[in-house]
Amino acid sequence: MTALSAGATIGILGGGQLGRMLASAAAQLGFDVSIYCPESDCPAARVAAHQTLGAYDDHQAVLQWAQTCDVVTYEFENVPVEAAQALIQAGIDVRPGAKPLEVSQDRYVEKSFLQNCDIATAGFATVDTAADIAEPITRFGGQGILKTRRDGYDGKGQARLEAGDDFEAAHKSLGHAPCILEAMVPVVCEISVIIARAANGHSICYDVPRNEHVNGILRRSSVPANIDADIADRACSAAKSLADALDYIGVLALEFFVLEDGALLANEFAPRVHNSGHWTPEACATGQFEQHIRAVAGWPLGDVTRYHDVEMANLLGEEALAPPTELLESAVLTLYGKRDAKPGRKMGHVVKRMS
Repeated sequence: MTALSAGATIGILGGGQLGRMLASAAAQLGFDVSIYCPESDCPAARVAAHQTLGAYDDHQAVLQWAQTCDVVTYEFENVPVEAAQALIQAGIDVRPGAKPLEVSQDRYVEKSFLQNCDIATAGFATVDTAADIAEPITRFGGQGILKTRRDGYDGKGQARLEAGDDFEAAHKSLGHAPCILEAMVPVVCEISVIIARAANGHSICYDVPRNEHVNGILRRSSVPANIDADIADRACSAAKSLADALDYIGVLALEFFVLEDGALLANEFAPRVHNSGHWTPEACATGQFEQHIRAVAGWPLGDVTRYHDVEMANLLGEEALAPPTELLESAVLTLYGKRDAKPGRKMGHVVKRMS
């Protein structure tokens, strides 16, 4: 694909806050954005040039929409793989492609793929019935986290287990879905790598943030991460290996656990722009949303020089409803335009420039 010119249309599968911020970045670069999603009042559609309503598994409707776009990308990882494959087979340019979706949608496939890229993970085992739990939980030292293989996010779809617990009840609480049991590891901190990769294979990493989660939901990302440079270098090298193996085009995030001895264990990756990179537009020469648009449009990647130390904090539920009367002069507020402030729902974020 040749580089797109300003005025071209970028299609985005998905209408959430990531699509909203991607659409705004695309508009700043002169592109029109067309959103495809089932919801009429989605955050992304309110800042995009066009929206088409439809189901993701309606391949004919998705194809008709995609034919009005010059390139198609996606803002969440649960787009049906078959829909992306159908577009590609019809000659539509889908970036990053179908393979990142196929790998990331199944935790067992994802962790196996990471290990095949020589990226270490915590121990894991497949669980189809409760009877499959006893052996690996013993092997993992008597503790583990039972996770559904598909559809879990922000701490959902998982249960912490110890030897002697009621394994049947735990599996039932997850709908008897196919699962993995993951070993628990002694974590010092959590970090992530936000990496962009262009169609020519050139890739570039942002500075590594340190991430703090509460109940499985990201609450805060801080940069610098205050980790040894060697740890950051190894994390970025692993992310590059992953992006190359996926022949990735765009921005992706790879999350890590950092252990006491400095070892890194990959947790998961997201084939999209990422919550832990929301600080980049306020701190770097090129933010992650513009960077993703640049990559999928065939433009050169932008400079990722960081000019500020920053802290990004998510606003959950009703935290986003109060007027922002106490923001510091150095803080930037972003609200996502969601209508229903449910408890634990990501409604916006604040980026504080610390220096």
